[in-house]
Amino acid sequence: MRWVCLLGLAVWFPTYAVVWGFGNFVQLCDLAVLLTVAAMWTGNALLLSSQAVGSLVINSIWVLDVVARLLTGQHLIGGTEYMWDAQYPLWVRLLSLYHVAVPVVVLWALRRTGYDPRGWLLQAAFSVPVLIASRLLDPAKNLNFAHVDPILHISFRPAPLHLAIILFCLIAVIYWPTHQILLRTFPPRSPQN
Repeated sequence: MRWVCLLGLAVWFPTYAVVWGFGNFVQLCDLAVLLTVAAMWTGNALLLSSQAVGSLVINSIWVLDVVARLLTGQHLIGGTEYMWDAQYPLWVRLLSLYHVAVPVVVLWALRRTGYDPRGWLLQAAFSVPVLIASRLLDPAKNLNFAHVDPILHISFRPAPLHLAIILFCLIAVIYWPTHQILLRTFPPRSPQN
């Protein structure tokens, strides 16, 4: 599985860098790819657990948004509009199907390593600088919804309030419940291991 992940990364990373630009790697879901591959290679249960907390729900929402667009012509919350943008080659857009693969790989790997309960704290801490960096980049890209929220489609003012609301939603509404489910689903890995 390590080699499969590395091979996928060898195709995905340079393609994304050329087509979308390096700024796109500030996306939490794109960073999850890089960190998941690193976790697979090092066997680091803490890093793997943090990516499980951060990517399982987010990637599932991405998949639901794509499926909704395919079936109804409407997005649930958005963020996947680029999948229908013909200015980019289809094969490049299809590389975004990593949103389907990453949760499968993470869950498979957690069965082997166990879940490190500190994973949600690492992911929460990791998300703070990533969201701040997202806010500093192009507002039109709205990376990680750092400029406009995905539900109400508004920008809370001032900017620190907007970031605080998005972070609260990530940590309290997505990361914490995911952490609780992972605690009950996978054998815990003690921090000493």
